[in-house]
Amino acid sequence: MTPHSSHANSPLPSASIIGTGSFVPKKVLTNADLERMVDTSDEWITTRTGIKERRIALPTKATSDMGAEASKRALQDAGLDASRIDLILCATVTPDMPFPSTACFIQKKIGATGAACLDLGAACSGFLYALETARQFVATGTFKTILVVGAEKLSSVVDWTDRNTCVLFGDAAGAAILQHRAKGRGILGTVMGSDGRHADILCLPGGGSKHPITPENVKDKLNTIKMSGKETYKFAITAMQNAALAVLKKTGVSAEQISLVIPHQANLRIVESLADKLGVGLDRCYVNLDKYGNTSAASVAVALDEAAKSGRLKRGDLILFVAFGGGLTWAASVLEW
Repeated sequence: MTPHSSHANSPLPSASIIGTGSFVPKKVLTNADLERMVDTSDEWITTRTGIKERRIALPTKATSDMGAEASKRALQDAGLDASRIDLILCATVTPDMPFPSTACFIQKKIGATGAACLDLGAACSGFLYALETARQFVATGTFKTILVVGAEKLSSVVDWTDRNTCVLFGDAAGAAILQHRAKGRGILGTVMGSDGRHADILCLPGGGSKHPITPENVKDKLNTIKMSGKETYKFAITAMQNAALAVLKKTGVSAEQISLVIPHQANLRIVESLADKLGVGLDRCYVNLDKYGNTSAASVAVALDEAAKSGRLKRGDLILFVAFGGGLTWAASVLEW
């Protein structure tokens, strides 16, 4: 029995991206700046990661401020008023606060008074998890117009004395609006997965019910990102390659048919190995990690908006999204633009 076989004569509505937006803070933190902060060098960072600089939000700005700005730009791109939004999904691991959801703060800031709001946590895979969640709501007719946001203020949870992690992360937000579009195929398919057995190799231990905020926990820096670099790198390469191949198989699309690969922007070597595995040139992969570093759930969303705005995408192009993140999580989607 095939999925949705009961709908064989009336396929479920597809979900297309009808508008995108992104926001990055003005403040640039270069590798040279980091050389003055920790024992590192531009050559060391560039050789191992491909990152040259990252953006840092003002101390007075929260994740929702960046998310709201990206959302306003996506609404403008789609030609929609915020009152048309039925649901706001915000993918983030750096919420404004444990509750209410960051999506609720974004709702207030953009005036989307008619929307339901919730946050989704899948770390760097979060935007793709949220896109697929949105697709399901559109397909079932539960909601018509959905705003998906990936936003992170990772500078607020980085240990600026840890040279292995502080060089990697930055702040940013990206947004996309999903609707059914007549004759548009939209998201063709998605694969998602997780392996909680490796949850401890990339995590933020403090601030939750396991390690509440206490003077001792803050002193031990449990409120900052902890990462086992080598294990994360090995997992990421395998997970991204497997997810990409799996979604191509699921959707019946070949790598040759993909116009652009938009991968999670964590490490240039990971992107290069993905391109090699798929048999596509690096020129068919959108890369901006040299400018922004790893922005977690914002990463794919910002790259998508930049690719769209710079003319890299045209109607009918097939795009491959692929990401991995803490959890450990992974996801890949194929979308017709």
